[in-house]
Amino acid sequence: MSWSTFRQTMAAAGVAALTLGASAAAVAQDTLPIKFTLDWKFEGPSAGFLIAKEKGYFAEEGLDVSIDSGNGSSGAVTRVASGAYDIAMADVNSMIEFNASNPEQAMKAMFIVYNAPPFALFTLKESGIDSVEKMEGKTFGAPVFDSPRKLFPAFAQATGIDGDSVEWTSMDPALREPMLIRGDVDGISGFYFTSLLNLRGLGVEKDDLNIWQYRDAGLDLYGNGLIASPALMADNPEALTGFLRAVVKGWRDVIADPEAGIDAVKARDPLIDEALEMDRLMMAIENNVLTEEVKAQGMGGIDDARMQKAIDQVTYAFGIEDKPAVSDVFTSDFLPPQDERMLTATQ
Repeated sequence: MSWSTFRQTMAAAGVAALTLGASAAAVAQDTLPIKFTLDWKFEGPSAGFLIAKEKGYFAEEGLDVSIDSGNGSSGAVTRVASGAYDIAMADVNSMIEFNASNPEQAMKAMFIVYNAPPFALFTLKESGIDSVEKMEGKTFGAPVFDSPRKLFPAFAQATGIDGDSVEWTSMDPALREPMLIRGDVDGISGFYFTSLLNLRGLGVEKDDLNIWQYRDAGLDLYGNGLIASPALMADNPEALTGFLRAVVKGWRDVIADPEAGIDAVKARDPLIDEALEMDRLMMAIENNVLTEEVKAQGMGGIDDARMQKAIDQVTYAFGIEDKPAVSDVFTSDFLPPQDERMLTATQ
């Protein structure tokens, strides 16, 4: 059923309900349910989505959006592919890998949230691993689904080191930073704003760390974005545009008032450390969301040449022989107009 047909059907149902004296029920029915999964837990960077729901921006678009926490930015891809969720905040690079292995379930990103990826590597300064060359022959750790771990071959190629000489140890996400501190691994990969602040919470300050961000190594990758099921893209394009319009409003509000964003996160997880999550949110905004490209072009879109370069780097990392085209990876069909995607009044 198309979105327009859906709305017409629901409107007709509303008239009938009013006739029966059940107007409240009619209003409740005149929405499209959307199951949305985050890439990770309810932390600072989830504020933009939570504010969009809290302030009714999704509801204004005729959408009843439920928001669940995630278990990893690459795992979010399979959540949509399995049909468990309609939309996900997922790693675009992991989606490319998934599409190569599952062409019959191939998906496209429709919106970029992290214009610059938060992928990073960490070592303790006391380890003496203070250059990329000294990573060779060492052991790094990360969960198996960790995006920067999976993209390490591209980092190794970009920096000229022997990536095959680095061994990887898998662990549960909660054990990643503790294992680094205990010396069980020589280094770890992770999202910059996640591992850095997790380590700080365990008593390890930034000055005690060596940190390599992938973007500083010449990797021009995009980070996490929004993907939707192919069925939803085909049947309800107007609903997806409405969803994205609401997302931009949510992020715009959080950039203007980060404290309100953290309040929205705390409403979903009362146990968060508010100060820490504020730092995490601000890191994400300053380093990954509100980049120079986004300030100039608005949130959500891509530069085709940059995406092509990213595809080249990703297909190398994953050993993908059949390289996809930019149009196989991203579609702008559902983006709201550019003026509706600008994030600050000064742009």
